[in-house]
Amino acid sequence: MTSHPRLSIGLPVYNGEEYLAESLDALLGQTYEDFELVVSDNASTDGTEDICRRYAAKDSRIRYLRLPRNIGATPNHNLVFAESRGELFKWASHDDLYGRDLLRRCVEALDERPEMILAHTGQAVIDGDGKLKVPYEYGLATGSPHAPERFRSLLFEPGGDDFYGVLRADVLRRVKPLDSYHHADRTFVAEIVLQGPFHQVPEVLYFRRDHPTRAERANPGKRSRCANLDPRRAGPLHPTPRLLAEYVWGFVAAIRRAPLSPADRRACYRHLLAWMTSRVRRPGAGERVEDREPAAPDRLDVCVDALVAGREGRRS
Repeated sequence: MTSHPRLSIGLPVYNGEEYLAESLDALLGQTYEDFELVVSDNASTDGTEDICRRYAAKDSRIRYLRLPRNIGATPNHNLVFAESRGELFKWASHDDLYGRDLLRRCVEALDERPEMILAHTGQAVIDGDGKLKVPYEYGLATGSPHAPERFRSLLFEPGGDDFYGVLRADVLRRVKPLDSYHHADRTFVAEIVLQGPFHQVPEVLYFRRDHPTRAERANPGKRSRCANLDPRRAGPLHPTPRLLAEYVWGFVAAIRRAPLSPADRRACYRHLLAWMTSRVRRPGAGERVEDREPAAPDRLDVCVDALVAGREGRRS
């Protein structure tokens, strides 16, 4: 790794001891090596600190930050980006797994396609034991050269996890930081997709783990989930109607800030209005892949073990 790595990976974590070592192994075992890994420990009370310090002592690419108090998941996500130095950036989750070639394939895709601002790979959902639950066929038109079409697709089609792709850091610096209202990650990705097209690498190299202690499962209510994202939302001043209003306004504000022509801006507003009026008929629009129930073929179950770096022998 050079003194100024080309890629920065930001990994915010809180009480992640159960799966953290596996995720670190998968990231540090990547075939692309020119990166730094910024780990921000949100005042964990379990064994997370010991795991992080042990890995940081073995690999100089890791920069470990431990916060004196829990600032919430959203500020911690923004912090790891603020601490990054690379021209490319990727958020990583402490409980997900990554195929060995994920970073290399995404960086190559961005190098070969300068018009693309984000690259991600095919993905699947795994359970707590690493067994495949849901293979996911990406169907969004985020690769379109037309901003209104990208935006419309993101509104109406079931969402993937573009949030965890490899992005050009200068684009991230142009958009509003991640917020903590209900589904703020969707409006955040919507603002990014209005900046430019995404590229999807046609290989299943990202494995998103779904388990009972995952933040979305442990905090099923809108208010409790948002309080987990930012403790300042735990009080009575953030009722559910306000959280939902912030969600809709997040899309409006993204359109207002985006570098669009007047015609494209009007088209985006029309798509947003159509989406708002369709919510009664399509309450599941934009749901995450793990919320659906397609059967998982056995061949992909093998892929998880075969493609993830260091699954065995590197957990100590």
